[in-house]
Amino acid sequence: KMATDLPNVVFVLGGPGSGKGTQCARIVDTYGWVHLSAGDLLRAEVASGSPDGEMISNYIKEGKIVPVEVTCNLLRKAMETSGKKNFLIDGFPRNQNNYDGWNRVMGEAANVAMVLFFDCSEEVMRKRLLGRAETSGRTDDNEATILKRFRVFQEETMPVIEIFDGAGKTRKIDATRTPDAVFEDVKALVEA
Repeated sequence: KMATDLPNVVFVLGGPGSGKGTQCARIVDTYGWVHLSAGDLLRAEVASGSPDGEMISNYIKEGKIVPVEVTCNLLRKAMETSGKKNFLIDGFPRNQNNYDGWNRVMGEAANVAMVLFFDCSEEVMRKRLLGRAETSGRTDDNEATILKRFRVFQEETMPVIEIFDGAGKTRKIDATRTPDAVFEDVKALVEA
């Protein structure tokens, strides 16, 4: 449910390669929402060469999750400077610590309308990621890191999706299909 006075947040979750970025880009084009990718914000901080950036870089290389205060503060800053009201937050919260940190840092300052969960098999995601690796230049699109990322998603992110599900906030979408088919489901949920 969208609020009127607070910023509206839709968390976008799914395994690596499930199509989160693709679908977020379509929502932005269609509805004018602001897409905040926790990963992109973290990578931009790395590129800035700041001390935080160096620390973040080490976490990313290891396939580990960056401390929640760092991520939440980057998200908050991006939301405040956007001047907009509707936000897609992609790839966050990834674990219980992220979930608790969001509640601590953002708490009542934002309305979490729903979680879009892009459900996709590991085999489909693996093929997509290895295809993306040919052009992305991302250090985490390699076979060994991909397997670690799948494990982290199952062990750490799925329990968070289940918390939102228990609160009636999760909207599960079959993400093994074509981007067009997936977006038809996304539109129905965003417009509901």
